[in-house]
Amino acid sequence: MQQAAPRIGRTLPGMPPEFDDAEDDDEPRANLRLGQRRFGRDRDQKPRGRWWRPASTPGRVFLAVGALLVLGAFATATLTLKHYLGRDARFRIAGAENIEASGLTEVTRAQLLPVFGEDIGRNIFFVPLSERRRQLEQIPWIERATVMRLLPDQIRVSVVERTPVAFTRHGQQIGLVDANGVLLKMAAAAMAAHHYSFPVVTGIDPGDPAEARKARMATYLRMMSELDADGKHNSQQISEIDLTDPEDARVLMPGQGTDILAHFGEDHFLERYQRFQEHIAEWRQQYPHLAAVDLRFDNQVVLQMASGKETAQTSAGSEVKSGAAVGDSAPGNSAAGSRTQSSGSARTRKKTKPSQAKKHAAAKRAALNPIRPAPAASAGPAASVTAQTGGQGG
Repeated sequence: MQQAAPRIGRTLPGMPPEFDDAEDDDEPRANLRLGQRRFGRDRDQKPRGRWWRPASTPGRVFLAVGALLVLGAFATATLTLKHYLGRDARFRIAGAENIEASGLTEVTRAQLLPVFGEDIGRNIFFVPLSERRRQLEQIPWIERATVMRLLPDQIRVSVVERTPVAFTRHGQQIGLVDANGVLLKMAAAAMAAHHYSFPVVTGIDPGDPAEARKARMATYLRMMSELDADGKHNSQQISEIDLTDPEDARVLMPGQGTDILAHFGEDHFLERYQRFQEHIAEWRQQYPHLAAVDLRFDNQVVLQMASGKETAQTSAGSEVKSGAAVGDSAPGNSAAGSRTQSSGSARTRKKTKPSQAKKHAAAKRAALNPIRPAPAASAGPAASVTAQTGGQGG
């Protein structure tokens, strides 16, 4: 007796066996066509064009005419609104009280209002805000300005004023200067009221280009920052700085008796300041007529005597403990000083009857120096000393 295999699929006991129908293969395809018809198009039908890209010529013409009508209506509405706002008295600036200003400290309202003089009586929409902002920033004390409209008839001005960082001197006039080299005027009483405590900076000429003044002030700010880097506020010991040459900051250092002119160069300011403070007492003791110190060289400095003081006055037979060499060179020219070495020390060399050419050269150097210590009573060549130090220079 043969056992029958269980039926698979939809065939159950008592039901006739199923036979494969060739038409069943077409059922999924028929269902797909039916679904496509339900959604409104057949699979073989071409897609319809976009509404903004009609396929027919009448459709394109109709679309172009409609676009022109919309643009014309929009332009007409804009012109009508502009005409209405331009003639409406509610948007007219009646007077100076319609102009608000904030941030004014050193700039007065009387200095600001002339900028908007021609806008009094004008419609607020016709005020050129960008041009007014540029005019405000041309006032020296104003660094940045913002101009806004406040409907219906107000103009609001907000300014940021400049911050002075140093005094500046032109002849006998004392003024102020900011970090960008912009010269600022202020009455002496106002300066006293502010209690400003700055060094006096020279070499900032109003006739110089703005970029040149800014470069000089960058050297000044870098110097002040480096001097105070150790937290000792060394910049407070600086009384005057000459920035005529931005690569050589010449500082007038106050001291007992006469001030000393120190050449700091353009870098290593704190290191050179510490070297100066370390040796200045020794230099003053050895050279009572010391006038200038050039600190721009590695491991040595150049000391210049006051004009008219002979090197013999530094005691021609005395020892120079720092190992110095004396000559008649100008500050900054260490090679010109004549060096004498004997038993580990240096002795001064006395100069007799200097030539007229050397006298003229020394007088010319003194005339070109805008910061000078107190001049001596008699004329004569300036003496210089090249002293060895242990500091590092730039």
